[in-house]
Amino acid sequence: MARDWSELHELATDLFAWPTDASGWDQYRLTDQQIASYQQNGYLAGIPILNATQIETLRTELAEFFEPGHDGQNLWYEYHTNESTTPETVLFHALGAWRLRPAFHDVLWSPAFVMAASQLLEGPVRFWHDQLFCKPAHHGGVVAWHQDYSYWTRTKPVAHLTCWIGLDDATNDNGCVQYIPGSHRWDLLPITGLAGNMEAIREVLTDEQWEQFQHPVPAELKAGEATFHHPLTVHGSFENRIERPRRATVINAIRDGVMSDKNEELLTGVPPIAVGEKMQGQFFPLLFDPANIAQ
Repeated sequence: MARDWSELHELATDLFAWPTDASGWDQYRLTDQQIASYQQNGYLAGIPILNATQIETLRTELAEFFEPGHDGQNLWYEYHTNESTTPETVLFHALGAWRLRPAFHDVLWSPAFVMAASQLLEGPVRFWHDQLFCKPAHHGGVVAWHQDYSYWTRTKPVAHLTCWIGLDDATNDNGCVQYIPGSHRWDLLPITGLAGNMEAIREVLTDEQWEQFQHPVPAELKAGEATFHHPLTVHGSFENRIERPRRATVINAIRDGVMSDKNEELLTGVPPIAVGEKMQGQFFPLLFDPANIAQ
């Protein structure tokens, strides 16, 4: 039986190394200008998270997930070999990789991720869930325009953060994430589908909001770089029609103190947390508390 890595709430390998004193964390801190940009636009792109060795290790583990009957497949929260609604395109989408393999487990504790997340969340960082979004070469499908929190209303308050980490170079040509700057100040929009029509969101927008959609900003990244975005920021990505894949791992985090707003299970197979109870326990570990940095 495969090991469930969610039982371990610390680094399992030497792939990542935490600084041993406060000064060691300084290299990972966002600047005041970067934080201001995030607050103004609702996203921040181009943050280095992974080195070449870490990228290759994650790619190796990821390749196993594409194989039928792979070890640990019973541990996924969700697993879709193709979530695209268009038959000629493919969008691999899965939740729960951190439970299946040690490198996908350890990336949650990447020093660059946890430090930036604590600054943007303005407090201790707790894990919510992870995702994989993979678009194969030539026929990769879209991720339709959406706000992440529209899928997360089972938790409150709105104190969430998404970190999208490229395992390949992400460009306009192979379907990088696109953002609508300032849309994090909009109200919560109805869900119009995650992997279908890129135009479906028009039905729920005002004319003024639709006007902003005429100027999306592509977040082109080198492999190992990340974007961070607010849970209400509208984002999506177009098809991959070139010869290179576009693979990414996503870490969704919450500020410590976010509570359950549903008595049923929050993720498939995870024991329920009662309404009003704090998100914590085996499946929602505390990743980082800046107050605990050694002096």
